[in-house]
Amino acid sequence: QVQLVESGGGLVQAGGSLRLSCAASGRTFTSYAMGWFRQGPGKEREFVAWIGRSGGSTDYVNSVKGRFTISRDNAKNTVFLQMNSLRPEDTAVYYCAATRRVYSTVDRSDYAYWGQGTQVTVSS
Repeated sequence: QVQLVESGGGLVQAGGSLRLSCAASGRTFTSYAMGWFRQGPGKEREFVAWIGRSGGSTDYVNSVKGRFTISRDNAKNTVFLQMNSLRPEDTAVYYCAATRRVYSTVDRSDYAYWGQGTQVTVSS
């Protein structure tokens, strides 16, 4: 079992930055690759970013490439999402999730554990 708790969301103006954190419980954090997803108002939950178990590999949806950075600190069982140059269309509830898949996957069904989400609102 892995429990995930996100934090760091909030209200920010367009062009601003936020850093999301996701703290994982348990001693098996390094057994999981981690992903960030988001769900905007009236939209499906979509993939945002993925990071491999060691942190050496990452993947992003095209709309956030160059603006968002995913990272992890395995000593602290935490994964981060640094979000810069935020846009109103980035407004969503952001979720972290854990997967045993070795390679990047955008399929929500590949992720066994999910956090409760943190709200990010970007004003224009």
